Amino acid sequence: MSLRAKHLASDVRRAVTVEAVIELAAEQNPSEITTAAIAERMNVTQGALFRHFVNKEAVWTAVMEWVTGQLLVKVDRADKGIESPLAALEAVFLTHIDFIAKRPGIPRILFCELQRNGDTAAKQLVRTLIKRYGERLRTIIERGRLQGEIDPEVNAAAAAAMLIGAIQGLVIQSLLAGDVRRIRKDAPAAFAFFRRTLRRVK
Repeated sequence: MSLRAKHLASDVRRAVTVEAVIELAAEQNPSEITTAAIAERMNVTQGALFRHFVNKEAVWTAVMEWVTGQLLVKVDRADKGIESPLAALEAVFLTHIDFIAKRPGIPRILFCELQRNGDTAAKQLVRTLIKRYGERLRTIIERGRLQGEIDPEVNAAAAAAMLIGAIQGLVIQSLLAGDVRRIRKDAPAAFAFFRRTLRRVK
């Protein structure tokens, strides 16, 4: 990490902590990341880390808050000025793929978190992310139905769930292959197949 974190403001310190966790998760099992390892990556003491986070759970929650906020902002920007709903969906899809490819630790953190027992704050944030993301996709799909570009028989909610599922599937395959960045190569063909299922037959 290029940023030194010894004398940073609280909000900046939190951002640097998130960056450290995502970096560490790309290198090792997220469940094995300790607060000592996070502090070491940030070049601070554990005491300094705990001045901003009451415990490790709070660190994980901050990571998921950051992921949720960043991804939704990028998704909102991705389809700006794109008139074709199918082209807008593709822009959103590829933006999401790029977001993951640049930060391979994120999907590892997500899958690790979802395996934990109990309804953690981080899990709640993941559910919120999927809900809000799905709403954005449904809005684009409904617009495509109204404009006649997407088959009117398409169920917008189901189609949105399938698109999210396609991304999740690509992520799982890339994790099994040991290279999250390969999703950039696999994504265009996956979306091309999805687009054919939506397109209105004339």
